[in-house]
Amino acid sequence: MRVFELPSHSGLTHVIDKGLGPRAWEDVLEVAGEHISIVKLGWGTAAVTRRLERKLKVLRQADKPVVIGGTFFEAVYAKNALDAYKAWLDSLGLTHVEISDGTIDIPRERKLELIAEFARDFTVLSEVGSKDSSVEYTADEWTQWLREELDAGAWKVITEAREGGTAGIFDSAGGMRTELIGEIASAVGIEHVVFEAPSKNAQAWFIKQFGSSVNLGNIPPEEVIPLETLRLGLRGDTLKEVLLGSG
Repeated sequence: MRVFELPSHSGLTHVIDKGLGPRAWEDVLEVAGEHISIVKLGWGTAAVTRRLERKLKVLRQADKPVVIGGTFFEAVYAKNALDAYKAWLDSLGLTHVEISDGTIDIPRERKLELIAEFARDFTVLSEVGSKDSSVEYTADEWTQWLREELDAGAWKVITEAREGGTAGIFDSAGGMRTELIGEIASAVGIEHVVFEAPSKNAQAWFIKQFGSSVNLGNIPPEEVIPLETLRLGLRGDTLKEVLLGSG
């Protein structure tokens, strides 16, 4: 029973997993599964997780796509192990892959080739932005690269922020580069972008700025329900703007 009709939205909630076990995921999915769009096994955690297949089975049974973090892709690239990586993904039954160059330098044309190559067999999420907080690309660079990666075959493009919100579309102190974000949204279209937004303040800002259907990423499992309340205007940060439409 609902006391009143809630707003609807189509925003993706991209959740970061830092090493939860199967039973923990069963609990998360039981209470918040309907609000989770895709699960990322952060950076290289999948490579050192015991009984990974059991965890993946829990997520698969809930129809949750899983992607391994882009940092591990960069390690694979640096180790010249792309074919072995594809075979491993296939053996795990994974249908999505993240391609990034936030730590390792991958020549621009090569990254686009890799996106096109993997897109033949997988759903590709590509990430733009450096994990080094001292590196700041121009808005023109961001928008050009994001569009190029979509054209190369990426399903969604991700704007780097790290799990702590201290790089990419954020500065080293955690401040949001709002002008840059606005230019990205205008030039690329918010439906194509997943904005990493690990903090409540960032999530609320994105929802106020672009609406509840904005795609948000790097959401911790325990923050899925709090984020959904922000999307629906059931939290003070967005109640006026979303639920009452009087922002």
